[in-house]
Amino acid sequence: MTVTSKKKTPTKWVIVPVVAVGLVGIWQLTPGESGFKEASTWQKLTQPGDLSEAHASLENNCAACHTAVTGLDSSKCIVCHANNESLLQRQPTSFHANIGSCKACHPEHQGRAYRPANMDHSALANIGLRQTNDVEFGGETTAMRALLLDRIRHREAPHSRISPTEGILNCNTCHANDDRHFKLFGDDCAQCHMTTRWTIPAFRHPSSRSRDCAQCHQAPPSHYMMHFSMISQRVAGQDHARVEQCYRCHQTTSWPDIKGVGWYKHH
Repeated sequence: MTVTSKKKTPTKWVIVPVVAVGLVGIWQLTPGESGFKEASTWQKLTQPGDLSEAHASLENNCAACHTAVTGLDSSKCIVCHANNESLLQRQPTSFHANIGSCKACHPEHQGRAYRPANMDHSALANIGLRQTNDVEFGGETTAMRALLLDRIRHREAPHSRISPTEGILNCNTCHANDDRHFKLFGDDCAQCHMTTRWTIPAFRHPSSRSRDCAQCHQAPPSHYMMHFSMISQRVAGQDHARVEQCYRCHQTTSWPDIKGVGWYKHH
């Protein structure tokens, strides 16, 4: 039997074309007569994705947000947004004034249509813990930090709907303006709500025959003024109804759905 061996291509003929391509790439990135190529040429080599519409003007200016070697620099975000009084003075977002960290909840390079806001409650809790670590040892803040860490360590979240880390947050600090219960249920939002959404899938409204509406619902300010006796009672035909007797005028389908009248909205 005759064995024919295949002739191998010399290694140098494989390497040479690759090296040649590499040299062409290097030549394009090296200084020429007009100096280095534009910064955008370098940046496009590592472009992770389009910025959101709000930051589209910074597309070719990485240095506006990033610092060489260290990466994203929160101080640069603050330079642009520190004077946004409409944001910093609103109760739900006033914590931005001293949070000192942006990328945890505001990711970018997700595309033009993406809104650069992704609230991460666990990240917010960890930011708070880091801030409590930068205080003088032995103070009240140190004791509070130890208590919070102990709760997380032993997974003693107040409710299973949220994680132990999220459980150390005070929901009311940011969401007091969203409390439709007027504090009738206290400040412990996690009794019913999750951090991913406000709606409660398992909630079922009590029977329309229930007369305990005032346990959850508070009448509007107009019901505590002459408007109630002059208009509300007369429209519903309930001249002797009291403010807390919601069931005498309203139906559980909707507040403006008045018994015997139908849809009537006068507020």
